Order: sequence, then structure tokens, then C-alpha cells
Amino acid sequence: MPGAVSTPATNPTHFPLAALRRSSPSPPVQALPSASAGATTTTATPPPPPTHHLIRLVPQLESRHSLRFDPISRSLKPGDNPIRIGRFTDRSGLGLAALAAASQSSSKLAFRSKVVSRAHAELWVDAEGKFWIRDTKSSSGTFLNGVRLSVAGEESKEWCVRDGDMIQLGVDYQGGEEDVYKSVKMRVEVGREWQRGVNKFNSNAMKNLKALANTVAEAASETCATGRPTGKSLGLPDCCICLFPVSIRQALFLAPCSHTFHYKCIRPVIHSHWPGFCCPLCRTFADLEEEVE
Repeated sequence: MPGAVSTPATNPTHFPLAALRRSSPSPPVQALPSASAGATTTTATPPPPPTHHLIRLVPQLESRHSLRFDPISRSLKPGDNPIRIGRFTDRSGLGLAALAAASQSSSKLAFRSKVVSRAHAELWVDAEGKFWIRDTKSSSGTFLNGVRLSVAGEESKEWCVRDGDMIQLGVDYQGGEEDVYKSVKMRVEVGREWQRGVNKFNSNAMKNLKALANTVAEAASETCATGRPTGKSLGLPDCCICLFPVSIRQALFLAPCSHTFHYKCIRPVIHSHWPGFCCPLCRTFADLEEEVE
């Protein structure tokens, strides 16, 4: 196929990294209608594959010893030039923020960290929509799920990157406390475009929240009689932190991914990395100060 990138064969000697791979569920196979006597055989046409594939790199909030950066989203198609990842050098005089805004659609990713090499790694997508990463002779190393891809100064083999994987660029320099001496730890989000639009899950979450408001009047008489909240569950899942039901007369927090928690339970997570937020259930990253318009 023109413009397709060949998928590299798995190297049997890299068992430590291969062991970390999670098996992905196979897509459902659409059954074809069977041919009957006197009937014309028809074949179902599968939908065309997407021409562009979105990858999102978000900071690993669980680690305080890593460089903070804004989430990075890039849309790639098979045959595009690889995304070149390296250290930021302000030769243009524009500054990191201006350069990052101007290069959102470019094939470069720059981080202001001295432990990241100028040409550190490459990231690209193949014809099957899979993302791959390779260390390009960096001095401090590229790590995928904690495993270093190659020794210093040596180009690594290609390794598949999946949703939820953790990529680390370099290692922390022990002689300095400034951010420029911290490594870059980022988590990969792939195939989560469905979360950004209206879907069955977030629509049902909003429906249940509205049911909470509509039940306040019905529960008022029972609350007056007993002197305590009813504690009646209304279809929302239990809070995954305290394992108690989510019900009326409770302070709730609805995450951008539509998972619901008691505010008292989720408050330490909210304030520990503000304004960044990582959902404890689905691990989706969100900026809590993002515009709502």
C-alpha cells in the first residue's frame, strides 16, 4: 500500500517489555448474510478506516519528580513524517509558549529539560493505526513502561505504544532541583475520541444527576420525619473511593469524563495537582480550568 509503514517483527529477546503489554480486545466481526437458494449473495461492506489517528500525551500526575507540561494532541496519518521529540532550544527568540502554539500542527515536540537530548525519540503511526516509538541515540534514554529501549548513544528498535502506556524521556539529574533537571514522564491516550462527544455513558450520567434534583421534593417529607437524609440510591454508581452510594443531599463532583464522586472523597486528588486532574477510574486527564464555552 502506498505510504504505508511496515510493521516491525517482534524481537524475541525483549521479553521484559513484551511482558508488560496488555492484550487488546479484538473488534467485533460482522457476520455476512448466508446465501440461500435462488437468492443473490450480498456482502457487507466494512466502514472505511479513519485517515487520521489522534494521540494525546498528558503529564504523569502521580509522579512529582517530573517536568510539568500542557497536554499535547497530534493527529497523524500513515505516511506522515515521524514526530521528532527533543529538547527545546530558543534560537528563534519566541519563547517556549509561543513556539509551542506555533508548532501544534508540526512534526516537532520540544521540552525545556536538560536531561532530554536535542534529537531524543521519534513517534509515528502505521497503516493499521498503531503508534510506534523509537529512541534516536539519546544520551539519557527513552523508557516505555519503565523499560529502557536502548543504551546511551544507540538507536533502539521500534516499539508499539498503546493507550495507557507511560513514556519517560531521560532520568532526573540529582544535582539540581530546578524543573530543567527533571525527566519528562507522560501517559499515552489513544482511541479516546468518543469521550469528547455526546455518548450513551455521559448522557446517562447527566440523566441520573437530574434525577437527583427531581427527587429532593419527594424525599423532603421523609427527611423531616426521620431527621436524617434518606440515603436512597438513584441509579448512579457508588463512589469508588469510599464505596458508599451517591444520593441526594451530598456534595458531588462530576469529572469531565462523567464519572461521579463524593466531593469530600475526591478533594485530595483535585487539589494535589490543580488544575490537572486524572480520573481514578478511567485514568483520563483533564484540565479543570479549561474554558466551558
